[in-house]
Amino acid sequence: MGKVELDIGIDSELLAQAKRLGIAVAGMSETQLRLHLQKVDPAGAEERATRWAEENAEVIAELNGFVEEHGAFGAEWRRW
Repeated sequence: MGKVELDIGIDSELLAQAKRLGIAVAGMSETQLRLHLQKVDPAGAEERATRWAEENAEVIAELNGFVEEHGAFGAEWRRW
């Protein structure tokens, strides 16, 4: 039984970080790579998370306002 080649998409920033750190990514999914990079380079992961929050601050604020005004989806069925 032979191997089949498969093209998958992985965030280019994650690949660049892995390359910078000398991490081989063969056989890793994007999720596995993210988890591995969080362990070996927590400062880089924190930087990406901070940048993401800054880039999406406006939408996050809008969503929070919507939830404050209308409540969370399904809240009326929650029992906790």
